[in-house]
Amino acid sequence: MSDRSLAVSGFHMKHSVREAEEIVLNKYGLISSTRVMANQHFGFWTRLFDLAHYRLIGGSTIHCFPNRPSFANRRDIASKLNRIRSFRNRIYHNEPICFSGYCVNFDLATTIQREIYEVLQWMDQDLAAYVRHFDDIDSELVRLTELQ
Repeated sequence: MSDRSLAVSGFHMKHSVREAEEIVLNKYGLISSTRVMANQHFGFWTRLFDLAHYRLIGGSTIHCFPNRPSFANRRDIASKLNRIRSFRNRIYHNEPICFSGYCVNFDLATTIQREIYEVLQWMDQDLAAYVRHFDDIDSELVRLTELQ
């Protein structure tokens, strides 16, 4: 995490691990790799697909997606993960996600939803099906569209 190639990112992941270690130490009194990893932000995980990090770890993170289509490479996964993260951050910061000017527009939300399911299927098809079982977004979008 101190490799010179990571200077461009300001050694973000190194700082993220140190912050997690501090949280774990304060909470449990003992640092473990499992607890440090559990305390990482979504941004930490998406950065594993940034080119510099990906190269340093020998591309091993691509194996998290055993069901990805043959054409899907590191760049494709990174793009999807970063779009999902960006959308998640907009929600977290209470930014509008379904407005285009004064009109309601769910195109971005439905695109992100589709990409989430794509990524989940690439990881594990059963996981995607499991998540879909609890997903009521489609019915809510229909309901909201009817209100317009």
